[in-house]
Amino acid sequence: MLRTHNCGELNSSNISKTVTLAGWVQKIRNKGFMIWVDLRDRYGITQLIFDQKRTSKQVFSNAKKLSREFVIQVSGNVIERESKNIDIQTGEVEILVQEINILNESKTPPFTIEDDTDGGEELRMQYRYLDIRRNKIKDNLLFRHKVTMEVRNYLSKNGFVDIETPYLIKSTPEGARDFIVPSRTNLGEFYALPQSPQTFKQLLMVSGLDRYFQIVKCFRDEDLRADRQPEFTQIDCEMSFVNQEDVLNQFEKLISHLLIKFKNFKIDKFPKITYDKAIMNYGTDKPDIRFEMKFGDITDLSKGNGFKIFDSVESIVGFSIKKGSSMTRKEIDKWTSWVKQPQIGAKGLVWVKYNEDKSFKSPIDKFYSEKDFLKWAKVTNANVGDIIFILAGKTNKTLKQLGDLRLEVAEKLGLRDPNNFAPIWITDFPLLEWDDELKRYHSMHHPFTSPKKEHISLLKTSPKEVKANAYDLVINGNEIGGGSIRIHDSELQKQIFNLLGFTKKDALDQFGFLMESFKYGAPPHGGIAFGLDRLVAILGGKETIRDFIAFPKNNSGRDSMIDSPSKIKKDQLDDLGVKIKKHLK
Repeated sequence: MLRTHNCGELNSSNISKTVTLAGWVQKIRNKGFMIWVDLRDRYGITQLIFDQKRTSKQVFSNAKKLSREFVIQVSGNVIERESKNIDIQTGEVEILVQEINILNESKTPPFTIEDDTDGGEELRMQYRYLDIRRNKIKDNLLFRHKVTMEVRNYLSKNGFVDIETPYLIKSTPEGARDFIVPSRTNLGEFYALPQSPQTFKQLLMVSGLDRYFQIVKCFRDEDLRADRQPEFTQIDCEMSFVNQEDVLNQFEKLISHLLIKFKNFKIDKFPKITYDKAIMNYGTDKPDIRFEMKFGDITDLSKGNGFKIFDSVESIVGFSIKKGSSMTRKEIDKWTSWVKQPQIGAKGLVWVKYNEDKSFKSPIDKFYSEKDFLKWAKVTNANVGDIIFILAGKTNKTLKQLGDLRLEVAEKLGLRDPNNFAPIWITDFPLLEWDDELKRYHSMHHPFTSPKKEHISLLKTSPKEVKANAYDLVINGNEIGGGSIRIHDSELQKQIFNLLGFTKKDALDQFGFLMESFKYGAPPHGGIAFGLDRLVAILGGKETIRDFIAFPKNNSGRDSMIDSPSKIKKDQLDDLGVKIKKHLK
């Protein structure tokens, strides 16, 4: 070993010992006759001292050659530090250097390797290996490691078996776009990278391995966001002989365990809400319930009073803001402008103040009496001192707009505390979605999701009304995981494929292996997959996943560090039987 200790472990108990350290030069302070160097590794920082009186000429001369990010090895005595630094673990001591070995020199980095760096995001992505040296990114990656190990240990102790499934699989048209891999040995044929190990984990249930998990890479060729990457990591799980409650109970325990372990945050029971209620109450199937502001539908209470805007729309919905009656007109006008911006798309905002003297004030009070406003207040849970924000229009669009407004208001009021955790299960999703353009149904989750037993009869008469035996876990407004009880009956699976527009041949070509397996005693089974990147970010108090991934892609899906994706040579394309159209550059 090139070191006896790391840069984060020495303290006053080591005084008088001779030690050897290795690491990167963080900072240099040269007083001419004395040089101080902060030496850094992943464990911390130790101060080195080079003193003309106590250090040999050669060692002192070599110390003068040092620059930031040089890799060095030093040996010396641990001495008490005159000016102690209580902010770091090693702040009581320093190393009086007797020997120094420059292991590697360094160019001047393109940005400072410090917590508050001067490097922009794209520059830091290009030099990600330098960015990881910063505590902010390094600590995030170490935190991710701890969460991952805790998940592995917890699931293993609960009887789950870690099993790898293939990365080169068959392409299917259902869901997001696949990443396609041409096969050289089977010209004209292609593999796909898995969007999830869905069919394989179901086959493992048929195989009798009744509790499976895998921390696995998945791939989806879709547009990126701050919380989405083309390749991402799932905690993928499946169980046999279970119903929905069994799955929810099992994984509530996992998430509760992680919250206690890493945040010392205890949750006794996770609330549940149906998909329909989530949309009606919050305008989203990913509600943040750290704060109230539930929606109230005042459509029936508002029509017929001569206010044309309300009389002409499908839905009128609002929510109340605690102590909001103190808002100035200027502040309210800012919110009106906010909802009118193109990405929100509302035509305007109606407000009603429930004043401290129990009177009401609103720009539409000539159309409505105080008795009317009192009814609105009851529906929107408004009390004296509150304000009600109201949007009107097409039902689905209005609920979505109001949901966006609700989150923005909560953000501005400081109600989205990253150290507070509010999980909620969303259940009873629609099984199918109708595509007006293609004139056919899509699976809301995937085609192997089981309908609720009491809704199976509706598949023939009213497919739109069928609810899925599916569930999502949402924490702080972020979808953390989702799953379902699966279909384990080949006839029911055929019926679903038929509703999705699969011909018998298509279904057989793409999923014949799975349907065949069902004929050999498939047990009832279900599971869930958690987004590890997102889960770690939420536990780490952030909502952007990039800082918790070692080498993430940018918003264009590119790795600017290795310049990928990139062109490949013509002879490689020829080997694969792939031709690129001439107009592509």
